[in-house]
Amino acid sequence: MKAEPRVPDEALAAIRAPFAEAGAEAVDPPILQPLGALLDLAGEALRARLFIVQAEGGAEACLRPDFTVPVARLHLERGAGEGRYYYEGRAFRAAPEQSGRAEEFLQIGLELYSPADAPVIEADAEIAALAWATALAGGREDLALWLGDVALFSAFVDSLGLAGPLADRLKRAAARPRLLQAELARAGAVEAPVQGGQLAATLAALPPDAAAALLEEVWSLAGVERVGGRGAAEIAQRLVSRAEAARAPALTETQAEAIRRFLAIDAAPAEALVQLSELGGADPAFAAALDGWRARLARLAAAGVPAAAIRFAAGLGHTFDYYDGLTFEVRSAALGAGRPVAVGGRYDGLSARLGGPSARAVGAMARPWRAFAGGEA
Repeated sequence: MKAEPRVPDEALAAIRAPFAEAGAEAVDPPILQPLGALLDLAGEALRARLFIVQAEGGAEACLRPDFTVPVARLHLERGAGEGRYYYEGRAFRAAPEQSGRAEEFLQIGLELYSPADAPVIEADAEIAALAWATALAGGREDLALWLGDVALFSAFVDSLGLAGPLADRLKRAAARPRLLQAELARAGAVEAPVQGGQLAATLAALPPDAAAALLEEVWSLAGVERVGGRGAAEIAQRLVSRAEAARAPALTETQAEAIRRFLAIDAAPAEALVQLSELGGADPAFAAALDGWRARLARLAAAGVPAAAIRFAAGLGHTFDYYDGLTFEVRSAALGAGRPVAVGGRYDGLSARLGGPSARAVGAMARPWRAFAGGEA
């Protein structure tokens, strides 16, 4: 496993300072994390990027690929209503062959939790401004802050008046660019191929207990040995849910074109908001969401983020699909979009997906070796 070089102490101290001095509790979640929870959040495609371990007869685990989910699990275990957590430690992701990229690297970050009814705009601006300050402290002079918003996409989808199942499917794909492009590609189709085929259709016609029993029987007859922590009932339900979603109506070509125009918006924030306003028409919920963005941008300016350094990209998403509001990346022109210096966003729905109560949550992570002007090139 290739490890990232160390950032010089003086430079690292400057880079960590904005996060470390934000009044947060320092935490260090376990390096080993349950594999199933991460794959549920990011999909099986992430498996190839993970370092997986399994005790004999036990559930699969992996080395933490980042800190957001581990910190969320720690917060839930404490049963706290709110929290502010700072972390600094090693994360692990398998790199493509011949890429030369480090597979063990340092991350620092900040995660903010507040009650479910707390306002979001101030916290969004605070965390994005801290990520900008952290990245800038490394000495690079080619940085830009890229902003997006999964919730804004959801509001736009609602303005189109789509059938409920179709709108829900689009919203779930909002933070996953590949899934969203696949949905757009099937525009005009009468019916999508059913994921899981006849087996999924058969399971859908059965009560949950009977569906799980049938799946166990199929595995037994096929000599399939189940690996990992997912049970037959959970897998059966996922097959049924995907099959039902696939049967939902597809977008019309007109609807797909409107979404493509939305996703193509990539401009300075003021210009982007004008384009979005023209595209969203008079829908009041969408207009209110745009007003929220004007407030965020004003707070970012007050925090010292220069307007000239900001871009708004309506289609900005991340690897994990738990982001459901603000998304952002601090990018270096030298490193490109594929190697952001810092990333983050809002993930209010993550607590519930992990089995806990609803909560407001927003966070950011930075890679010091990328932030350091003498570091990654």
